[in-house]
Parts: sequence; structure tokens; C-alpha cells
Amino acid sequence: MKKWHLILAAAAVLSLQAPVMPAEAADVAVPDDIFQWVQSTARQNYYFNKQQIKYGIDAQGNVDLNTLIVPTLRTYDDIQIRDVVTKRRWKMLSVKGYERLIGSAKYLKFNLKAQTVQIVEQDDLDDTFTSINQDLDPEPAVNYATLSEKDVDGCFYRAIIKYAQKHQDELIARTGAPLSKADAIALGKAQPDQGKHKHKKG
Repeated sequence: MKKWHLILAAAAVLSLQAPVMPAEAADVAVPDDIFQWVQSTARQNYYFNKQQIKYGIDAQGNVDLNTLIVPTLRTYDDIQIRDVVTKRRWKMLSVKGYERLIGSAKYLKFNLKAQTVQIVEQDDLDDTFTSINQDLDPEPAVNYATLSEKDVDGCFYRAIIKYAQKHQDELIARTGAPLSKADAIALGKAQPDQGKHKHKKG
């Protein structure tokens, strides 16, 4: 996973939804030029990395418009932080470095056709956005289409997908792979001779 160490600066966060300010979480500033705030609950603030969100790459080396790869960030308030530490102690897990815990980073993988999302990697983060603990075991995929309109995770996932749809060209460019001929034609990005059969003169 790419390091989550970032240059921190005081910055206001942007909203995709109604203008609700982020909840009081750990004393850390989240750069709004990197992270897009989506929503807040009493215990957590939800962001995704708008500089790294991109599509997957298929077996042929082309952009896979069916797959979204999204680094996300959640910052915690003091109660959530204590809850995380308490659960780790109860499970007899190390709490070294957790006195500086501010939240977690989760890498999401969306299958847009199947309408599923999977957490493929997650890290607990300290106040410098450095990983305290890394979990590389993917969680089972969740069908986000079955989540209610009021479900917190469901709202988060739908906001990410909406952003990706609105910024499709940007995501394609960031993915760093070519479109398949079929996708290029469908999106109106094919070269003039793409998709046309050349006929030999008789």
C-alpha cells in the first residue's frame, strides 16, 4: 500500500452532499486538495482520496471501467479511538503506537457490474497519517445495492460512485492504461478509423 504520510495543513473540507461540517474528531487537519469529505457520524468522518481514485486494469492491460480502486480515510473522535484501543486489548493485540491513533485508511475495490464493494486492505493511522498496523486480508464483498438509503456505508459508497461517474475522464487518465476499442467507441473516444472495417478495392 502507498504510504499515507501527508503534509498536514489547516484546511476546510469540501462536501458532496448537504453542508454539514465534519464531526469533532482527532486533532488533525485533513488536506482538502487530497481528500474529499463525504459525510460525518457522531464518531467518524468519511473521506476518499480524490487524487488516487482510479479504475482497475483488465487482463489485456486495458482500463477496466467495471472496477474502481478507491483509497479512503476515516478519522475518529476520542470515544471511537478509545473503543478501538479497548477492543485490541481485549483481543490481546498490540496497542503500541495507538496512543496517537486518529483513524483508519481502507482500500476499496468496487465491481460496478455486480454492484459489490470489498475492503481489500486497511491500516490504522497515527497523527502523521503513518500506518500503525496493516491488515492485508480482504473482507468479504458487500452488495451495496442492498444497503438502505440511510445506511452510513451505503451512502458513502454511492457518493464515491457518483463522483467517479462525474469525473470519468480524469479517472481514465489517472489509471495509466488505454481503453479497449469497444470502450473507446462507446465513450466516443475512438480514433476516426477505429471500429470501421477497411475494404479492399476489387
